[in-house]
Amino acid sequence: MNRHYWIIACLLVISFFGCIENNPNLTDTGEDILEEKQVYIDAIDLGHNDTIYIPIYSDIYVESRHERYYLTATLSVRNTSLTDSMFVRQIDYYDTNGNLVREYLDKILLLKPMQSIEYVIEKDDKIGGAGANFIVTWSARHDDLIPVFQGVMISTQGQQGLSFVTEGVSISRRGGGMGAKVKVGVEE
Repeated sequence: MNRHYWIIACLLVISFFGCIENNPNLTDTGEDILEEKQVYIDAIDLGHNDTIYIPIYSDIYVESRHERYYLTATLSVRNTSLTDSMFVRQIDYYDTNGNLVREYLDKILLLKPMQSIEYVIEKDDKIGGAGANFIVTWSARHDDLIPVFQGVMISTQGQQGLSFVTEGVSISRRGGGMGAKVKVGVEE
């Protein structure tokens, strides 16, 4: 009889921990990694501004338009400079229909030289669809800073795995857009 209680207790514990949502942007102690990296910057004139479009596939079609394969998608923003910081002002997630689904920043995000940040759209998060995308608006002191913006999609089912990468493209350099200079204020 005790063995049955022990098995039931183990199953309940496994079920409980299986239902807890694992947020990839939280530390082991539950602190938001992104909050730690968001800082206000000093009032400076940022000479270079850009807006980037990054395609994200929450799912893709397989065999027909009626069957979908769901994916975990990661937005990766990488400052490639060895010496200069970049300032991320906006990270927004849009669905297939062009509807704004999430706004990720309420402060300016400072990415130090060679620093990266990731935002994860989990496999079970089906709101974005096959035509989802991120819009990232960023600034730097100089126009020679060339960060990398990528979408990384991956999924495994059984013994089958699928992964691919998309590259971000500038949408503000097509004639207007976010090319104006901006002043950013700081609070300490």
